[in-house]
Parts: sequence; structure tokens; C-alpha cells
Amino acid sequence: MSHAPFILASASPRRLQLLKQAGLVPYKVAAADIDESPLKNEIPIDYAARIASAKAEKIERENPGAIILAADTVVALGRRILPKAEDEKTAKTCLELLNGRRHRVHTAITLIANGKPRHALVTTHVKVNRLTAKEIAAYVATNEWHGKAGGYGIQGIAETFIPWIGGSYSNVVGLPIAETCKLLAHAGVHP
Repeated sequence: MSHAPFILASASPRRLQLLKQAGLVPYKVAAADIDESPLKNEIPIDYAARIASAKAEKIERENPGAIILAADTVVALGRRILPKAEDEKTAKTCLELLNGRRHRVHTAITLIANGKPRHALVTTHVKVNRLTAKEIAAYVATNEWHGKAGGYGIQGIAETFIPWIGGSYSNVVGLPIAETCKLLAHAGVHP
């Protein structure tokens, strides 16, 4: 068991909840305030990996010697990175783009322990039913999409219009917990 403090470098309440469900309680939560703008022509998996690493590195500089866990989740439609929905217009646009299509959810994880980074990338394929304009409007009215990549949260009402996923469910929520537990175990952090 590691004696270094375990810090979650994320403001996501979903990531914290998933860790707690697995019996992993961080010493503290420290959101990394970084520029999350995609680079020109950056593909989704490269973007997720870059952002997860940048978050971990920033928090590690502020907390030397700690075990730092950071992640970034991206909803990708082909090479297109869908934004985190912060307003109704963005949520509606995301849902219209995903409507009746399959997409991928990528989560990149960076764990820094003893100054050494370890990385993982998990991809889940998700199918969205064909939705009517009325169904999209009704979902947008729930506000459940707020702050969520791609404008939906699978762990809520949106699950009713997702008939199929291939891969990790917790990845779509925001943190692939099996892979995260494996990385943390290598650093001496256990439930």
C-alpha cells in the first residue's frame, strides 16, 4: 500500500463517484485549470491523451510526491470532437449530430506515481436511436446534459435512447473503472 496521498485531478463528480463505488477514495480532489482547446487537426484520441497528461502534470507540480490520477473523456463522431455541453444550443447540436448514429467515447487516463507517468486509453462504441425533434427537445429540457461531453449522460434519461454499447459502460460515464483500478494498483493504491 502506498503512503503517498492519492489525488484525483478532476472536477467531475461522476469520476469521483465511480472511484468511490470501487472503494477508492482520493485524499483530495484538485481540478486542473488548463486550456482544453483542441489543436488544429487534432484527432480525438490524441486530444484526450494530451489533456489527461496536462491535467496530471499540472496537479503533480502543485503536489510533488503525490499519486495523481487524471482523465479526459471525448465523444467522437469520426474525427470530430464533440464539445462538453454548457448551454442548450450546444446540447441540441450534439444530439442532432449523434441522432441515429454510432459514435465512440474515448477516455485517456494518466497516472503519475513516483514522478513517472503511466497512460491508458479506453474506447467504447455507442449507438444512439433515431430521435425525433420532440424527443431531443424533451431531453434538452431535462438539463441532464449540462457539462457532459457530447451533450448526454448515459447514466440517466439518455440511457433510454442508447440501445447498444460495445465496451466499458463506466468509460461512457467518464472513467473506465477496471482500467483505472489496474493503474492505481500498480501505484500501490487499492480499495
